[in-house]
Amino acid sequence: MRDSTAARSAALAQTFTEDFDGPAGSGVDGSRWTSQTGDNVDNHERQYYTGGTDNAALDGNGNLVITAKKENPAGYSCWYGSCEYTSARLNTAQKFTTTHGHVEARMKLPRGQGMWPAFWMLGEDIGSVGWPQSGEIDVMENVGFEPSAVHGTIHGPGYSGSGGLGAAYTLAGGTFSDDFHTFALDWSPNQITWSVDGNVYETRTPADTGGNPWVFEHPFYLILNLAVGGYWPGDPDGSTQLPQQLVVDYVHVTGGS
Repeated sequence: MRDSTAARSAALAQTFTEDFDGPAGSGVDGSRWTSQTGDNVDNHERQYYTGGTDNAALDGNGNLVITAKKENPAGYSCWYGSCEYTSARLNTAQKFTTTHGHVEARMKLPRGQGMWPAFWMLGEDIGSVGWPQSGEIDVMENVGFEPSAVHGTIHGPGYSGSGGLGAAYTLAGGTFSDDFHTFALDWSPNQITWSVDGNVYETRTPADTGGNPWVFEHPFYLILNLAVGGYWPGDPDGSTQLPQQLVVDYVHVTGGS
């Protein structure tokens, strides 16, 4: 007979298997993903996030493609005036959350000054406690002026924004827009470890927070987005070629609860 404790643990394990299979031009699975729309004054990003499939659609080859475009087809208004760019931001809030586990995405990143692709997580209680008390875990962020580097970071009370706790991983050759790479997080009680293509490059524990609260022992949801401009990457310039695409092969979560 199977051990009852093991059976209960297996029953509680969270698994999220998103391979983005579907016809070209179709949208993501609405039972798993929500499109967040609007602009973002907090980071001074330049894009307007749209819903539908204009900026986020399957390519028919098992990929999700998030496309940043220099356009404003619907007369969108942003914090700085008439919006100059469109893109997309998808999340699993109220549809899938996990506490701990192995979180992984295989992606090919865009290129160019002002591009800011990210795969990240927010605590599901952000609506009640606010940010950064909810916690934020950035599995992968890239800014266009660093085409060969990605960053993994945590944000919490006392270590947020530019004071977040993070590290960078740099490719030995080439850039992250040349090919697909696998960005992963191993998250266990009181420890978070980041890797790229299986190469571990950072580990964080409560000892790193300087006595501030460790806010990563509760459910988080997933986010995929491609921002344009902002405080960190800076805005696009004459060298930036648009449209640009964040191509996502899959997002998998295993072993959480």
